[in-house]
Amino acid sequence: MGSPALEQAREKMAAAGVDQVAIDTFAHYFRLIEHGETGMMPESAIEPVDIESLDGVVVDDETAAEAVRSTVVIKLNGGLGTSMGMDRAKSLLCVRRGLSFLDIIARQVLHLREQYGAPLPLIFMNSFRTSADTMAALARYEDLAVEGLPLEFLQNKEPKLLLDSLAPVTFPDDPDLEWCPPGHGDLYTALRGTGLLDLLIDRGYRYVFVSNSDNLGAVPDARVAGWFAQSGAPFAIEAVRRTASDRKGGHFARRKADGRIVLRETAQTPDADLEALADLDRHRYTSTNNLWFDLLAMKHALDARDGILGLPMIRNVKNVDPSDASTPKVVQIETAMGAAIEVFEGSALIEVGRDRFVPVKTTNDLLVLRSDVYALGGDFVLDQQAPVIPFIDLDGEHYKLVGEFDKRFPEGAPSLARATSFTVDGDVTFGRDVQVVGAVEVEAESAQRVEPGTVLAGDQG
Repeated sequence: MGSPALEQAREKMAAAGVDQVAIDTFAHYFRLIEHGETGMMPESAIEPVDIESLDGVVVDDETAAEAVRSTVVIKLNGGLGTSMGMDRAKSLLCVRRGLSFLDIIARQVLHLREQYGAPLPLIFMNSFRTSADTMAALARYEDLAVEGLPLEFLQNKEPKLLLDSLAPVTFPDDPDLEWCPPGHGDLYTALRGTGLLDLLIDRGYRYVFVSNSDNLGAVPDARVAGWFAQSGAPFAIEAVRRTASDRKGGHFARRKADGRIVLRETAQTPDADLEALADLDRHRYTSTNNLWFDLLAMKHALDARDGILGLPMIRNVKNVDPSDASTPKVVQIETAMGAAIEVFEGSALIEVGRDRFVPVKTTNDLLVLRSDVYALGGDFVLDQQAPVIPFIDLDGEHYKLVGEFDKRFPEGAPSLARATSFTVDGDVTFGRDVQVVGAVEVEAESAQRVEPGTVLAGDQG
């Protein structure tokens, strides 16, 4: 028997119909927290890692095509976009030409199926909050589902725990806020618990490509698939060089104790090591969250561990209502799916270009995606048109939420193809066909409008 708090949590999860594999996994991490585990990864325990680049890899056409024919695509689609003021799946946001993230993802996959004569199943890992809207939006694509396979499976949920006692929190004002997702490391637990892992193996698939639905650069590219297949690695992650915008984010390193590759997140970094975390010359690579794994290797690892992969724990302390600092402090136990790289002997990293890492986390990112910085071709793959991706900084008071953002760009995004940076301070509405050239700053002490056709030119040096 566990502690009373753990038993309460177990009972709550069972009553909510949570899968037993997920309950056992939650209990594993609960015990770690009870025993004072923090999940921290000090700088003294790791060293920098060097990796090969996709540019230097030779993959013949048949190897690439055969790998695609053996691949399943999984998109993480549990997020609501709450930081941008949304209350439904972020992937329903309109991106280009009236198409949402979901529309573009579906069309990317359908195009690749035709190109390679591949089944290439597309499956979404939804949350209980995104499932209905997502499946309704995908209903228009009658040929998207592969016979015998689902279009979705649900990620698990777990109770938020009171910081002082670790008992499951009770919040009658909004019972949904008593629950949280276990982080995207739940992918492996959910695949096993739903039976989908065994089903995919039984259907003859060998590889899985996983990425976030808000990253339209994450196409199941045949060349990357071919690289992974010929590498023989059980698990791999696509990495990119860190830039100033990644300074506060996670990075790859090698653990000194056993030489394995690890992914260290910010929440796992002691305060004393934050300077080392931010050192772009020391820790040069960050994760795209585009990962590949061998289905048989994953099944073997999970079976050997009774379904608990044992990913490093992330202990997040938040308010039960994230928007209200007066509500009780809670602990959310999370894991990152990329952390599975340390579980497998022979895991690999591959450096890819930034064209495979175009996440939309803020309306700044959304503006770039809606602009002419990228073109969307017949294959529905993003094609960068601008020589550089401009730095965007929109006033959070007026542009942070999608509804307010849309009001201020009622006739579409300005041209940013010749921009290097675009900063807006104040309440400014932009007309049709506005062009931004060079480094431009717009300031407004009161509400203003930039007229259609205006060219905003700044420092072009």
